[in-house]
Amino acid sequence: MTKKEIVKMLAEKYGLTQLEVKEIVQGMLDTIIETLVKTGKIELRNFGVFKVKERNGRVARNPRTGDIVNVPPRKVVTFKPGRLMEQLIR
Repeated sequence: MTKKEIVKMLAEKYGLTQLEVKEIVQGMLDTIIETLVKTGKIELRNFGVFKVKERNGRVARNPRTGDIVNVPPRKVVTFKPGRLMEQLIR
């Protein structure tokens, strides 16, 4: 499902224009990103937890050439689903 499909579905469900819903959805996504940048964690009850974790640097191999490549440490966003989501998906 894409953001556009989510906007269309919510607009129909709540009787709002797609432009209004798009602004709300984008605002929510921007807020999630800003919070992850500032605090590194955001918890949405019954949905899940987004966390910023740091991966260690490592030595890897280029599969095409076989050359050894150093991969630097980097930050990644992880998601752990909440209990309710976990139950509904199972």
